[in-house]
Amino acid sequence: MPREPIADLPLDASQIPPADEVPALVSLTGVAQEIYVRARPYLDVRDNDAHSLYAYGLAAALLEAVPEARAAVVLPAILLHDTGWKAVDPARILPAIAPGSRDPETVRRHETEGAVIAARILADVGYPRADIARIVAIVDGHDTRRHALSADDAVVKDADKLWRLTPHGQRTIGSWFRLDAEQALRLTLSVTYDRLLTDPARAIGGALAALAGLGHSPQLRATAKGAGGSAVNG
Repeated sequence: MPREPIADLPLDASQIPPADEVPALVSLTGVAQEIYVRARPYLDVRDNDAHSLYAYGLAAALLEAVPEARAAVVLPAILLHDTGWKAVDPARILPAIAPGSRDPETVRRHETEGAVIAARILADVGYPRADIARIVAIVDGHDTRRHALSADDAVVKDADKLWRLTPHGQRTIGSWFRLDAEQALRLTLSVTYDRLLTDPARAIGGALAALAGLGHSPQLRATAKGAGGSAVNG
Protein backbone atom coordinates (compact mmCIF):
# COMPACT_ATOMS: atom_id res chain seq x y z
CA MET A 1 0.00 0.00 0.00
CA PRO A 2 1.52 3.37 -0.98
CA ARG A 3 2.49 5.62 1.89
CA GLU A 4 1.05 9.04 2.33
CA PRO A 5 3.43 11.85 1.43
CA ILE A 6 4.99 13.77 4.29
CA ALA A 7 3.48 17.20 4.77
CA ASP A 8 5.63 20.16 3.87
CA LEU A 9 6.49 21.51 7.33
CA PRO A 10 9.68 23.56 7.09
CA LEU A 11 11.40 24.14 10.43
CA ASP A 12 12.42 27.55 11.63
CA ALA A 13 16.19 27.90 12.11
CA SER A 14 15.62 28.72 15.77
CA GLN A 15 14.37 25.15 16.29
CA ILE A 16 17.79 23.69 15.42
CA PRO A 17 20.05 23.66 18.50
CA PRO A 18 23.62 24.98 18.27
CA ALA A 19 26.32 22.36 17.77
CA ASP A 20 27.74 22.84 21.26
CA GLU A 21 24.36 21.96 22.79
CA VAL A 22 23.96 18.66 20.96
CA PRO A 23 25.25 15.61 22.87
CA ALA A 24 27.70 13.19 21.25
CA LEU A 25 28.64 15.40 18.30
CA VAL A 26 32.33 14.92 17.48
CA SER A 27 34.64 17.22 15.52
CA LEU A 28 38.36 17.78 15.16
CA THR A 29 39.62 20.98 16.73
CA GLY A 30 42.83 22.32 18.22
CA VAL A 31 45.79 19.96 18.37
CA ALA A 32 43.72 17.04 17.00
CA GLN A 33 43.08 19.00 13.82
CA GLU A 34 46.77 19.89 13.58
CA ILE A 35 47.78 16.26 14.01
CA TYR A 36 45.31 15.15 11.35
CA VAL A 37 46.52 17.75 8.87
CA ARG A 38 50.10 16.52 9.34
CA ALA A 39 49.04 12.87 9.19
CA ARG A 40 46.84 13.15 6.12
CA PRO A 41 49.64 12.94 3.52
CA TYR A 42 50.38 9.48 4.94
CA LEU A 43 46.73 8.42 4.95
CA ASP A 44 45.93 8.54 1.21
CA VAL A 45 46.21 4.74 1.06
CA ARG A 46 43.16 2.41 0.94
CA ASP A 47 40.77 5.04 2.36
CA ASN A 48 42.81 5.48 5.54
CA ASP A 49 42.01 9.19 5.68
CA ALA A 50 38.27 8.51 6.02
CA HIS A 51 38.85 5.35 8.08
CA SER A 52 40.89 7.30 10.62
CA LEU A 53 38.17 9.94 10.99
CA TYR A 54 35.40 7.39 11.50
CA ALA A 55 37.59 5.54 14.01
CA TYR A 56 38.22 8.87 15.75
CA GLY A 57 34.49 9.31 16.23
CA LEU A 58 34.14 5.78 17.57
CA ALA A 59 37.07 6.34 19.92
CA ALA A 60 35.49 9.54 21.21
CA ALA A 61 32.27 7.62 21.96
CA LEU A 62 34.19 4.84 23.72
CA LEU A 63 36.05 7.37 25.87
CA GLU A 64 32.71 8.40 27.38
CA ALA A 65 32.19 4.81 28.55
CA VAL A 66 35.79 3.88 29.46
CA PRO A 67 36.74 6.62 31.94
CA GLU A 68 40.15 5.15 32.72
CA ALA A 69 41.27 5.78 29.13
CA ARG A 70 42.78 9.18 28.32
CA ALA A 71 41.62 11.26 25.38
CA ALA A 72 45.07 12.89 25.17
CA VAL A 73 46.53 9.47 24.29
CA VAL A 74 43.67 7.71 22.52
CA LEU A 75 42.64 10.38 20.02
CA PRO A 76 46.10 11.20 18.61
CA ALA A 77 46.86 7.47 18.46
CA ILE A 78 43.75 6.72 16.41
CA LEU A 79 44.54 9.53 13.97
CA LEU A 80 48.09 8.25 13.50
CA HIS A 81 47.73 4.48 13.76
CA ASP A 82 47.64 3.69 10.02
CA THR A 83 50.13 6.26 8.71
CA GLY A 84 52.69 3.48 8.21
CA TRP A 85 50.81 1.95 5.27
CA LYS A 86 52.26 4.79 3.21
CA ALA A 87 55.67 3.11 3.47
CA VAL A 88 54.38 -0.26 2.20
CA ASP A 89 54.36 -1.35 -1.45
CA PRO A 90 50.72 -0.74 -2.51
CA ALA A 91 50.62 -4.06 -4.33
CA ARG A 92 51.25 -5.88 -1.04
CA ILE A 93 48.61 -4.16 1.11
CA LEU A 94 45.38 -5.96 0.20
CA PRO A 95 47.02 -9.42 0.02
CA ALA A 96 48.50 -8.76 3.47
CA ILE A 97 45.16 -7.87 5.09
CA ALA A 98 43.01 -10.40 3.22
CA PRO A 99 41.49 -13.30 5.18
CA GLY A 100 43.95 -16.17 5.41
CA SER A 101 46.94 -13.97 4.56
CA ARG A 102 50.38 -15.42 5.16
CA ASP A 103 52.19 -12.08 5.06
CA PRO A 104 52.39 -10.88 8.67
CA GLU A 105 55.66 -9.07 7.91
CA THR A 106 53.86 -6.48 5.78
CA VAL A 107 51.28 -5.82 8.50
CA ARG A 108 54.05 -5.55 11.06
CA ARG A 109 55.98 -3.12 8.89
CA HIS A 110 53.07 -0.67 8.74
CA GLU A 111 53.09 -0.64 12.54
CA THR A 112 56.80 0.05 12.91
CA GLU A 113 56.81 2.67 10.17
CA GLY A 114 53.69 4.25 11.67
CA ALA A 115 55.38 4.47 15.06
CA VAL A 116 58.23 6.46 13.52
CA ILE A 117 55.86 8.79 11.68
CA ALA A 118 53.70 9.27 14.78
CA ALA A 119 56.70 10.17 16.93
CA ARG A 120 57.84 12.75 14.39
CA ILE A 121 54.43 14.38 13.97
CA LEU A 122 53.78 14.53 17.70
CA ALA A 123 57.20 16.06 18.35
CA ASP A 124 56.57 18.63 15.62
CA VAL A 125 53.33 19.77 17.30
CA GLY A 126 55.02 19.96 20.70
CA TYR A 127 53.18 17.06 22.32
CA PRO A 128 54.28 16.03 25.85
CA ARG A 129 57.10 13.47 25.75
CA ALA A 130 55.44 11.03 28.12
CA ASP A 131 52.28 10.97 26.00
CA ILE A 132 54.31 10.59 22.81
CA ALA A 133 55.89 7.44 24.26
CA ARG A 134 52.47 6.00 25.14
CA ILE A 135 51.01 6.82 21.72
CA VAL A 136 53.97 5.40 19.83
CA ALA A 137 53.76 2.16 21.83
CA ILE A 138 50.09 1.84 20.89
CA VAL A 139 50.69 2.48 17.18
CA ASP A 140 53.56 -0.05 17.24
CA GLY A 141 51.37 -3.10 17.69
CA HIS A 142 47.79 -1.94 17.16
CA ASP A 143 47.07 -4.82 14.75
CA THR A 144 49.51 -7.62 15.53
CA ARG A 145 49.40 -7.40 19.33
CA ARG A 146 46.17 -9.08 20.45
CA HIS A 147 46.36 -8.01 24.11
CA ALA A 148 46.05 -4.38 25.22
CA LEU A 149 48.88 -2.57 26.97
CA SER A 150 46.42 -0.28 28.77
CA ALA A 151 42.87 1.06 28.69
CA ASP A 152 44.11 3.60 26.13
CA ASP A 153 45.37 0.80 23.89
CA ALA A 154 42.14 -1.18 24.28
CA VAL A 155 40.03 1.78 23.17
CA VAL A 156 42.27 2.40 20.13
CA LYS A 157 42.14 -1.27 19.12
CA ASP A 158 38.37 -1.40 19.54
CA ALA A 159 37.69 1.84 17.66
CA ASP A 160 39.90 0.67 14.81
CA LYS A 161 38.03 -2.64 14.52
CA LEU A 162 34.54 -1.19 15.02
CA TRP A 163 34.99 0.87 11.86
CA ARG A 164 34.63 -2.37 9.90
CA LEU A 165 31.00 -2.60 11.00
CA THR A 166 30.06 0.97 10.04
CA PRO A 167 28.36 1.62 6.70
CA HIS A 168 31.60 3.17 5.40
CA GLY A 169 33.62 0.18 6.59
CA GLN A 170 31.19 -2.27 5.01
CA ARG A 171 31.27 -0.49 1.66
CA THR A 172 35.04 -0.11 1.69
CA ILE A 173 35.85 -3.70 2.63
CA GLY A 174 33.28 -5.00 0.18
CA SER A 175 34.93 -3.02 -2.61
CA TRP A 176 38.41 -4.25 -1.67
CA PHE A 177 37.47 -7.92 -1.96
CA ARG A 178 34.57 -7.69 -4.43
CA LEU A 179 31.99 -8.87 -1.91
CA ASP A 180 28.31 -8.14 -1.91
CA ALA A 181 26.84 -6.40 1.14
CA GLU A 182 25.81 -9.58 2.97
CA GLN A 183 29.17 -11.24 2.35
CA ALA A 184 31.01 -8.16 3.60
CA LEU A 185 28.95 -8.17 6.80
CA ARG A 186 29.51 -11.86 7.48
CA LEU A 187 33.24 -11.52 6.86
CA THR A 188 33.74 -8.47 9.02
CA LEU A 189 31.67 -9.87 11.89
CA SER A 190 33.70 -13.10 11.83
CA VAL A 191 36.98 -11.20 12.32
CA THR A 192 35.74 -8.38 14.53
CA TYR A 193 33.15 -8.98 17.22
CA ASP A 194 34.96 -11.68 19.23
CA ARG A 195 38.16 -9.62 19.21
CA LEU A 196 36.70 -6.50 20.80
CA LEU A 197 38.26 -5.88 24.19
CA THR A 198 35.85 -3.61 26.05
CA ASP A 199 32.21 -4.08 26.98
CA PRO A 200 31.19 -0.70 25.48
CA ALA A 201 32.80 -1.67 22.16
CA ARG A 202 30.91 -4.96 22.15
CA ALA A 203 27.68 -3.04 22.76
CA ILE A 204 28.43 -0.66 19.88
CA GLY A 205 29.49 -3.56 17.68
CA GLY A 206 26.30 -5.46 18.43
CA ALA A 207 24.21 -2.43 17.56
CA LEU A 208 26.05 -1.82 14.29
CA ALA A 209 25.79 -5.50 13.37
CA ALA A 210 22.08 -5.61 14.15
CA LEU A 211 21.38 -2.55 12.02
CA ALA A 212 23.48 -3.86 9.14
CA GLY A 213 21.89 -7.29 9.28
CA LEU A 214 18.36 -5.90 9.33
CA GLY A 215 19.29 -3.62 6.45
CA HIS A 216 19.76 -6.75 4.34
CA SER A 217 16.52 -8.39 5.53
CA PRO A 218 13.70 -8.93 3.02
CA GLN A 219 11.31 -7.25 5.43
CA LEU A 220 13.24 -3.98 5.54
CA ARG A 221 14.00 -4.08 1.83
CA ALA A 222 10.28 -4.24 1.21
CA THR A 223 9.79 -0.98 3.07
CA ALA A 224 12.18 0.80 0.69
CA LYS A 225 9.38 0.94 -1.85
CA GLY A 226 7.75 3.59 0.28
CA ALA A 227 9.00 6.41 2.45
CA GLY A 228 7.64 7.93 5.57
CA GLY A 229 8.02 8.28 9.30
CA SER A 230 8.99 11.10 11.57
CA ALA A 231 12.47 12.56 11.77
CA VAL A 232 11.97 12.84 15.52
CA ASN A 233 9.98 9.74 16.42
CA GLY A 234 11.56 7.39 13.88
